[in-house]
Parts: sequence; C-alpha cells; structure tokens
Amino acid sequence: MELCSMHTIRPLLERHGFRFSKAMGQNFLVADWVPREIAAGSGAEQNCGVLEIGPGVGCLTQELAVRAGRVAAVELDRRLIPVLAETVGGLPNVEIVQGDAMQLDLRAFAAEKFAGLRPMVCANLPYNITTPVLTAILESEQFETVTVMIQREVAKRICAPAGSADYGAFTVFANYYTEPEILFEVPPGCFVPQPKVTSAVVRMRTRTSPPVQADQKLFFKVVRASFAQRRKTLVNGLSGAFGQRLAKTQLEHVVADCGFDLRVRGETLDLASFAAVTNRLEQVLK
Repeated sequence: MELCSMHTIRPLLERHGFRFSKAMGQNFLVADWVPREIAAGSGAEQNCGVLEIGPGVGCLTQELAVRAGRVAAVELDRRLIPVLAETVGGLPNVEIVQGDAMQLDLRAFAAEKFAGLRPMVCANLPYNITTPVLTAILESEQFETVTVMIQREVAKRICAPAGSADYGAFTVFANYYTEPEILFEVPPGCFVPQPKVTSAVVRMRTRTSPPVQADQKLFFKVVRASFAQRRKTLVNGLSGAFGQRLAKTQLEHVVADCGFDLRVRGETLDLASFAAVTNRLEQVLK
C-alpha cells in the first residue's frame, strides 16, 4: 500500500472519518523518500527492536518493519488505531500500542517489547512534544540510537557548538547522553497538511559512558543556572541557583579556580568546562 500517496491517504482517512488535529501536531508524510531515508538512517536491522512514537498512517512503520526484527508503534490518537490496523496491522513484526508516549515507563516497555533485541527509537515526532519526549527517552538510557524527524531549529540546537546562538541547556543535555548529528532536512511540501517550518532528521548515538566525570545532578543544576538568563555572566547565573549557600565572592573564586575570566558567560562553556565548574563547586559546597 502506497502510504505516502495522497491517492491512498485521502480515501483512507475519509473512510475512517479522520480529521487532522492541530493540537496533536499531526502532519503526515506524502513524499515516499523521506520515511525510506529515515529508516535507513536509523541503522535498524533484524536484531533491533524499534520504538516508534506517533506512527500516523504507518508510512515510517512500514519502512521500519522491512528492516527491524520488531516494531512497537505507540499512537496517542484513538482515531488512528483502526487506520493503522488496516495499513500495517497485518505485518507480523509490528505491534500497534494505543497510548501516550509521555506516560510510558520506557524501561519496562523496552524490556517487555524488545527482549533479546537491540532497542532503538525512530520516529516522526510531533513538534509540540519534541523536547519532553526526547528528555524522557535519553534519561531512560534504554536505547542505543534515537533517530527522529523534528523541527529544524530544534535539531540545530541539539547539534550546536558551544558559544553559538543555538547553543543552550538542551544542547548540553543531549550531548551529555548522546553523539548527535543532523542527517538531512525535509521541506514543508513533504507533508500534509504542510507545516510552516522546515524539518530535519537527527540521529543521536547513545554514549556508553558519560563524556565527563561530574556529579550528574549537580552538573545539570549548574548547566540550567548558566543558561537561565543568557546575558548574565556565569558568576551571576550561579548566584541565582547557589546564592543561598555561597556568597558571590565564593562563586567568583570557583570560576577563577577553573581558569575562567569572571566576565565569562555560561553559554560559551563546553561540557568539559561545565564539568570543571561542577567539580570545583562540589568541593566548595562540602
């Protein structure tokens, strides 16, 4: 079934009485090269189990099923369940799960669905849940790779170098857990209805160990404080988070002890620099 063809999609959706939901961020692919390239870029093989979030009518699901040993596609919209049953329900290695991906216990889900397989994520994510879903996926530490189509601006943020305009707390978070790269961009005309922005496919290879040595909870507290107000110096950012326990002069010493100018801004620090600040701060807080 040509699931990326409007000649197929239109009568299929009409038959099931489906109407697009802007609230759910539904944009279905109508360019067959896109799901094919996403699935290929994910690296899915027969020894892999793939979690797909938001399968829509199943065009990416179809491509993943050709490559992977097992595909578990989680769809929030109940109206799409009978559609998916018709389009990909007959594939022996595909399971359609009705539910909210944000409410999944990802550790339990991966253990149940992908026992004996290499677990990965591959999805065309709705724009409105991109950051919280990726946060949950990465924090679960259950998946070898995460390949997702998201808004280009978010993809650029994930892959941004330190000190650039796109660099932020989520960049540091994503790079702490993974090694991300943008594979290709997807123009609005590849979707129906057409989004107002360009999309991009990013592949994130999960690290086997943290790239820096630092207390994880304190590390991310430092990162969040450093980006809370981008125009502030690192010292002032840290004051907002640790000012109740440490005097500003103490925080100045922390920054200086790490070899940084007191005027340095947090947005210029890379992961190693944030780790250095975290470790020195931990010593002072004891």
